[in-house]
Amino acid sequence: MSQIATEDSPVDELDYTLSALDRCDSCGAQAYIRVTLKTGDLLFCAHHGNEFKDKLFPTALNWHDESARLLEDRTV
Repeated sequence: MSQIATEDSPVDELDYTLSALDRCDSCGAQAYIRVTLKTGDLLFCAHHGNEFKDKLFPTALNWHDESARLLEDRTV
């Protein structure tokens, strides 16, 4: 069964957080989504995560999505 981890999940429940060093496996952009499968992890930008979600989500062990960070207010 798949689990969804979001930014609202307590930090101690998450094994990791994505940083600017994590890159999309499809295009190399900053990764905001980490998908854990039986065979390993895949990293995706928000665009590619949404593109592949319907195909990967049913078999994913974990779907960690931090794409809401893209919508944060960044006014200085």
